[in-house]
Amino acid sequence: MENIVNGLNAILWSTPVIYILLGVGLVFSVLTRFLQVRHIREMVKLMFKGKSSAAGVSSFQALSIALSGRVGTGNIAGVATAIFYGGPGAVFWMWAIAFIGASSAFVESTLAQIYKVKQDGQYRGGPAYFIERGIGWKWFGMLFAIAALIAMAILMPGVQSNSIAAGMDNAFNIPPWLTGIVIISLLGFIILGGVKRIASTAQILVPFMAIGYMIFSIVIIAMNIQLLPEVIALIFKSAFALDSAFGGIIGMAIMWGVKRGVFSNEAGQGTGAHAAAAAEVSHPAKQGLVQAFSVYIDTLFVCSATAFMILFTGMYNTQTEDGKGFIVHNLEGVEQGPGYTQAAVDSILPGFGAGFVAVALFFFAFTTIMAYYYIAETNIAYLFRKQNTKSVMFILKIVILIATFWGTVRTAELAWALGDVGLGIMVWLNVIAIVILARPALLALKDYEQQKKLGLDPVFDPKKLGIKNATFWENYKKESE
Repeated sequence: MENIVNGLNAILWSTPVIYILLGVGLVFSVLTRFLQVRHIREMVKLMFKGKSSAAGVSSFQALSIALSGRVGTGNIAGVATAIFYGGPGAVFWMWAIAFIGASSAFVESTLAQIYKVKQDGQYRGGPAYFIERGIGWKWFGMLFAIAALIAMAILMPGVQSNSIAAGMDNAFNIPPWLTGIVIISLLGFIILGGVKRIASTAQILVPFMAIGYMIFSIVIIAMNIQLLPEVIALIFKSAFALDSAFGGIIGMAIMWGVKRGVFSNEAGQGTGAHAAAAAEVSHPAKQGLVQAFSVYIDTLFVCSATAFMILFTGMYNTQTEDGKGFIVHNLEGVEQGPGYTQAAVDSILPGFGAGFVAVALFFFAFTTIMAYYYIAETNIAYLFRKQNTKSVMFILKIVILIATFWGTVRTAELAWALGDVGLGIMVWLNVIAIVILARPALLALKDYEQQKKLGLDPVFDPKKLGIKNATFWENYKKESE
């Protein structure tokens, strides 16, 4: 099985794919005139505006759901894995894909808002919806929905639960199977409450865990502040083959930086678009801007916190490109992943690292599994929209609970490999769709900016912009007149 999974990864994450992701993000950055820089203040303001309704959630709740998916084990274990395979230079390429990927996140999230629908009393949307309604390819929409369902319900939950179990075992000697039971018990309670309970839980847990983790990392960095110039120089030199030790693995640095960056921030993957569609806003670009900022929170803030802790303390190994030796080998017997971060904290505060990282991993990864369920539920709603979905939704809950538990007891290498397959399939399909359908999102941005210049609170009118099949917004416009 591992050979099959590794073969799929070799295709899905081949070198051309990595450069395509970078290229698409760069093109969108140019087309939006680098909105990720121009509209930072607007992004922050919009995060806290808007209220939830009977059908939708607030902008902040939608952001929290998206962040619960973005801020996960990739922010701790994923960063360490990137450094293991690509060296410190991989951190730069994680930053790069986050910066240019923010524009991709804007495009996909704005499209999700433009083509969202009101279904069974709730707002639903995402790549499957905007592919069908925007491009007119129902078969492609169904293909994405099936791929997302397999990835979110079966392939990717195990990456998160495996990291939780590994952290708890290392810190507190709790058997993985027992951790698995606790996780699925809590998860079952939350997902049975539907999107409202998921949103309410996310808006409490996500800010708490992200801010707490970053504050702690700042303390670690402050205690080693004299090393800051040296570490930043190492990251940049390694990223461009200017460091004698890491110069030979620049290809691995780019590949693993982009790969783990996309896994962590999900820009271009299409997952954040599902949560974006659920927001109650007056203009699609509003939530697009909020979701773009979530990429910054994930990678530039949280991932950087992990990277600096690891690199400041030197608690990492970096493998040679052929996998037969090490460029840096500071940790004997520690598998790449959360163990690096635990060792980093322990080197500064002995006896504290393992427990701290285990608890942080629990919150990060658990909320991500919650988001996976929400995304899977949205795609079930798309596939079975004309049928009673209660029984199908119940089966989905059982499947994701089984996949989550199974992840706690399987090897970390297989868990990550399966997760990469699920991610790769979604990225391929979503990137094709947003490249074809970018124009409506760009029109929405221009319209939003023009209304803001006139001092208005922007309201979306798809007919005025020549955007077809945005039926929710056509009805919204009529009702507001």
